[in-house]
Formats: sequence, structure tokens, C-alpha cells
Amino acid sequence: MREIVLDTETTGLDPFTGDRIVEIGGVELLNHMPTGRTYHQYINPERNMPKEAFDVHGISEEFLRDKPVFASIGQEFLDFVGDARLVIHNASFDMKFLNYELKRMGLPELPMTQALDSLAIARRRFPGSPASLDALCRRFGIDNSSRTKHGALLDSEILAEVYLELIGGRQPDLVLTTGPARKDGIVSDWRPRPRPTPLAPRLTEAEAAAHAAFVAKLGDGAIWRKRG
Repeated sequence: MREIVLDTETTGLDPFTGDRIVEIGGVELLNHMPTGRTYHQYINPERNMPKEAFDVHGISEEFLRDKPVFASIGQEFLDFVGDARLVIHNASFDMKFLNYELKRMGLPELPMTQALDSLAIARRRFPGSPASLDALCRRFGIDNSSRTKHGALLDSEILAEVYLELIGGRQPDLVLTTGPARKDGIVSDWRPRPRPTPLAPRLTEAEAAAHAAFVAKLGDGAIWRKRG
């Protein structure tokens, strides 16, 4: 399963009143494991940068002046995303901006069904508790000390760690990779095998005798007397 953990930075809160995307960051996961492949792009919003937005992400209009406009990178972005599930914290916000930009270009919009909202997952798991990215980092002991400002790629990398904790950590996917693998490196039919040498029993003779005496008191109907 391919997923893209995604984040955007913008000039404000609403694309329908003139706000635009200024940064996109994405981290690719395959079967819940990072592949090392990322997407990162600064974007010229073709407008000024409000102070309120600059205070959040620290991206100035001077810095963005020579960056590409969305129209020149939209198709590249869609090619990277493909049909992967998009893991986004507060997905409706980012999807609203992305689809606004894609629609302006005449490109296909991303369906909301393709997005998975990690904020909604966090609120279901921890009802009544803070569910911001910083709060979840504190909950799971994830180092976010480098997050002095919001940044799309950095936030995507941090969110990827948070997301894996939200769904139960990486443990379910840390299968041994000594079995047959396909060309893409994914183990296809690994199965556990019996140990070549059984483990030595840990039960002492005294413990075995005590258990036998206990079972004897339970009568013939005790399940320990039955063999499958």
C-alpha cells in the first residue's frame, strides 16, 4: 500500500478569498514504512505574504519571488501523488487548497476519499485531548525540537512518525525479509517456520508437580485433562 504523508503552507485560510499555496511537502510510505522518497516544492503565490502567515511559516514573498508558480508544477505534483492515499493532518484544509489550484489549471481534482485525516484519527483515539501535531509529538515522545516554524516537508516527516504511532506503531510491518521477495522488495509469501531446535522448558519439576496436584482436585472435567 502506497501512502503520501502530505502538508502545505499557504498565505492564509481560504483560497476562495485569494489565498494561495506557497509550499508543498510529502513523504512516501510503502506498507507503512518510509521509502526515503520525498516531494518538496516552494511556490510563488503571485501575491503578497500577509504578516500573520509569515509569522507561522517564515516564508517571505522575497524568498518566493523566483520560485515556480503552481501552474508549472501541478502536473508534476499529480504524477508524484498518483493514486496513493494522502495522509494529512486536518485534511479538508489542505485538500481545499490543492483542489482549488488544480481546478484553476484544468487538472483533475483529488477526491476527498483519497485523503486520510490524521487529526480525525487522533481525536477518535484520544477524545477530549489536544490533537495538534505538537501535542501528538509530546504524547508519543517524538522529537520536534527543529520545528521552530511550520514547514511543509519537515511537518510531513514529523507527521509520518505521528501517523505510524496513531495506527499502532511500526511493529506490525517489521516482518523478517528473509523470505521470497518481489522485484519491488516487498515480501510476498513469508511464513514463520518451526524452530530447528525447540526451546528448553522453563517449568521446574516442583512447578509441574504442583500443577498436577491442582488439576487433580478439579475432577475429570478439567480442561487440562482433555487433549485436542
